[in-house]
Amino acid sequence: MPTIAEKLKAREPELTRAERQLAAAILDNYPIPGLGSITELAELAEVSTPTVARMVQKLGFSGYPEFQHALREELREIISNPVEKRAEQAPALPESHMLNRYAVGVYDNIRATLENVNLEEFDTLCALLADTDHRVHIAGGRLSGTLAQSFYLHLQMIRRDVFMIPPRASWTHSVLDLLPGDTLILFDIRRYENATLLLAEMAHERGVKVVLFTDQWRSPIQKEATYTFAARIAVPSAWDSGLALLLLVESMIAKIQEDHWETVKARTDELEAAFDRTRLFRKFT
Repeated sequence: MPTIAEKLKAREPELTRAERQLAAAILDNYPIPGLGSITELAELAEVSTPTVARMVQKLGFSGYPEFQHALREELREIISNPVEKRAEQAPALPESHMLNRYAVGVYDNIRATLENVNLEEFDTLCALLADTDHRVHIAGGRLSGTLAQSFYLHLQMIRRDVFMIPPRASWTHSVLDLLPGDTLILFDIRRYENATLLLAEMAHERGVKVVLFTDQWRSPIQKEATYTFAARIAVPSAWDSGLALLLLVESMIAKIQEDHWETVKARTDELEAAFDRTRLFRKFT
């Protein structure tokens, strides 16, 4: 089932100006703004109470109470820890092999993720990341850091001036090197790390363009981000899956490589020569 954030993004073209203003207010610190009264939400968004009621109905809810109940359920999912997630899933788990159940979950995640990707923004970001006039910095969280590392290693093979920001204890040093016009790619999924949000805020203050890869509930970093790519992560496990996010990352790498192959090939030839000289890989000839 789509989240309210996904519904808001999907219905955005058909919303009125006031409704788009309301949607932006909800997404800005999602889902917190929608947890107060309808009057409080209207005041926050600087729209009328009837505007809130109309948009809620456009999203398929009978009224504000049903809308708010759905938001509360989403919040419960966002803050749940691995033990709580496993307990929630246990009664509904089918009697089939875990490999099959997990594969079905991943397939559903990928399908839902692709349905919500803005292809124009995807292409624009790929062009930005290929532009060597703009330096790129990449960081992730405790677990999402593996996705950040993968993006970094691939992008570094494609172009120069790509930097991996170290873990929390050392990243404050990296902030000093963030310059206006740089791009910062961040990975942040539930339960959303405070340090990653702080890094996004400090980067934004320095004139850096922030790009966010997150889950369907959307990290609070999105309010600082120029581009946000949200992927489905829930699977039949106590831990979330990064495979849909990995699909986005690897697809971007593939597009950048394909669109700029001659430049990429020249850099790859240099890299392979360095590999040969250092004997990093085993040779069979």
